[in-house]
Amino acid sequence: MAALGKIRKRGVTLVIIIGLGLFAFIAEEAFRSCEATKNQQRQQIGEVLGNKINVQEFQALVDEYQDVLKMTQGRDNFTEEELNSIKDQVWNSYVNEQLINDEAGKLGLTVTDEELQNIMKEGTNPMLMQSPFVNQQTGRFDVTMLTKFLDDYKKSAGNPQLSESYQTIYKYWQFIEKQLRQQTLAQKYQALMAGCLLSNPVSAKMAFEGQNQETDIQLASFAYSTINDNDVKVDEKDIKAKYEEEKEMFKQQVETRDIKYVDFQVLASAADRKALQQTMEEASSKLQSGANPAEVVRKAQSQFPYTGIAATKRAYPSDIAAKLDSISVGQTTAPFETKFDNTLNVVKLISKSQMPDSIEYRQIQVGGATVEAARQTADSVYNALKAGADFEALAQKYGQTGQKQWLTSAMYENSNMMDEESKNYLNAINGLSVNDVKNLEFAQGNIVIQVTARKAMVDKYDVAVIKHTIDFSKGTYSDAYNKFSQFVSENKTIADMEKNAAKFGYTVSPRQDLSNSEHNVAGLRATREAMKWIFDAKEGQVSPLYECGNNDHLLVVALTKVHPVGYRSLESVHDMVKAEVVRDKKFDQLKEKLAGVADIAAAQAKGARVDSVNQITFSAPVFVQATGASEPALAGAVASAKQGDFSKALVKGNGGAYLFKVLKKSEREGAKFDAKAVEQQLQMQALQSARIFIQELYQKANVVDNRYLFF
Repeated sequence: MAALGKIRKRGVTLVIIIGLGLFAFIAEEAFRSCEATKNQQRQQIGEVLGNKINVQEFQALVDEYQDVLKMTQGRDNFTEEELNSIKDQVWNSYVNEQLINDEAGKLGLTVTDEELQNIMKEGTNPMLMQSPFVNQQTGRFDVTMLTKFLDDYKKSAGNPQLSESYQTIYKYWQFIEKQLRQQTLAQKYQALMAGCLLSNPVSAKMAFEGQNQETDIQLASFAYSTINDNDVKVDEKDIKAKYEEEKEMFKQQVETRDIKYVDFQVLASAADRKALQQTMEEASSKLQSGANPAEVVRKAQSQFPYTGIAATKRAYPSDIAAKLDSISVGQTTAPFETKFDNTLNVVKLISKSQMPDSIEYRQIQVGGATVEAARQTADSVYNALKAGADFEALAQKYGQTGQKQWLTSAMYENSNMMDEESKNYLNAINGLSVNDVKNLEFAQGNIVIQVTARKAMVDKYDVAVIKHTIDFSKGTYSDAYNKFSQFVSENKTIADMEKNAAKFGYTVSPRQDLSNSEHNVAGLRATREAMKWIFDAKEGQVSPLYECGNNDHLLVVALTKVHPVGYRSLESVHDMVKAEVVRDKKFDQLKEKLAGVADIAAAQAKGARVDSVNQITFSAPVFVQATGASEPALAGAVASAKQGDFSKALVKGNGGAYLFKVLKKSEREGAKFDAKAVEQQLQMQALQSARIFIQELYQKANVVDNRYLFF
């Protein structure tokens, strides 16, 4: 009872303690939940129609597409620019797929397995024609070949060697099947949309006339540029009214940002150039004196290796190839600079000769229990061939076919490395005449070669090339970095950057409307961190220093303006709108000036430039030389006038105002109206218009693109 009494006395305290404990427990769980949500958001690469995709899922799609390209193009890797393009294609494909699937789901559109099977049986779809299952005799996709492969694929599961190659083809087929299904669904949706745009004989006739009825006119042009802008009075009310009139033109679907930046490229100093020049002069002297070209090229750290194999001009860099016919055999050039690749170069032409570009040959590889045994066997083979033995019969005796094969220069002349045995092998083949036989000794045995044909005699050059980038030294980079770092640390505002950049020898450059879907800043590679900063910064902020490019650029960025999704502000498009207002007022001045003008002569008396313009059609805007502008409105006005008519009203164009007289109307020569053909053409145009609907869907899909945070 005493214990209960104590509890009662401390009841309020206990309630508070228990409440705090419960609050701490709930708060901890809420904190964990928030952290989990934040982690998910940090991994989210994008969103379409509320469907989120994280970085792992997107990377899997990118890897899948890369594997397909590697297989179809025979590639091992891709450049940074190519990878960026691949990621763009995968993202666009993902977005379109989400949009189509959503619309198709609402409409009940699907692609059944039966439909897919029918497409495969037909075998003409371009995507199927890229698969490994094309019958070479019929030139069509063969579904039986696919069925056999799928059966073999299941059976290969227990064979690791077969399984790997089968797995590659199987993944490729899965990709094709997935893309084929999506492509068919998109075509169904587009066909449904195109069906909403109907054509008929009347519209076909109008379209035909718009394309084929040609008009010759006498044109009186009044260029807006003939009126001084200072003679046009514009107030802010006019500009605001014009902005409201054309506001839809200034709607943007993605956020963009305006920046100003300083980009400094670190280049070799005079001292760096002098040191490299000395190295190149020493290398040139050694080559000229007859030193081993391979050693000289290697020690000079040339970008272009020496193989000792004569090659055509296409094997050499363009600046080197351009010099080969202007120097004599044995001559070594003095060091010369190539601007486009920023290199110093030395060239020695060791030999020049006429050699075949293609050689047909056959060979017998000879081995033995020992190298000596192989040598003896090879001598016997060689002597037998020289005595007239049948090559293929002799090859078969040693378990080979002796089949003829072609060797072209392109197969080896772009090789970056060439060991001594490979060089001897290629030189032997290139040096043999037709039907000549040679016994080549290698470390592990012999190869007996016979050349059977030589084709396409070309000039080949054995050239030692020393090509070296004019690089900056560590000291030069350090000095440049310290100077740029000082500039960044002393100028923390945009105004200070612009005021002091010239004192440091830098230039501040503007860039407007940068979007986060772009892959770099200021055209420089390796600027992802700068891009992340730009889309996280506030207006007026200046970034830290970034090292980027090919480790040769220093960059600082300032954020000047944020343009959110929606309508651009009048301030941001003020100059553009003002130009429209000025154009309108100039037209009004010309309209007042030309009131009552009823013929070309009167227009010319008012200052018009008069020209003849022929073959104008309604379907193509006319380009007016006098104003330097394309004028759709003029083409429309001309199409509605009859032969002999003078224009009913002054035509307002993009570059000026116009009056005209119709001289002649005629059908384009050879044009014949075919209602069915034109209707079919209009239906194709409708299908193209249906594809544009995707853009409308995109604008309503609340697409979020955060790829810049990851790639």
